[in-house]
Amino acid sequence: MRLDKYLKVSRLIKRRTIANEACDAECIMVNGREQKAGYQVKTGDIIQLNLGRRILRVEVLSTEDNVSKAEASAMYRELE
Repeated sequence: MRLDKYLKVSRLIKRRTIANEACDAECIMVNGREQKAGYQVKTGDIIQLNLGRRILRVEVLSTEDNVSKAEASAMYRELE
């Protein structure tokens, strides 16, 4: 699954266009490297979101295409 789509489906970012813009602005890192929106997310990847003053690190647990809002938080695990 593409990085921008994963961020939207998992509800880490509300809209895919905003996720795409965050990737273009180099605010998203995967496994310690800045990645483009087209990066293929895999289970076990560590995603770091640098959004303003807030830094969020998560580990990818699953990459399902369609999940309900209640199940979205099960797609990742927050670190630190």
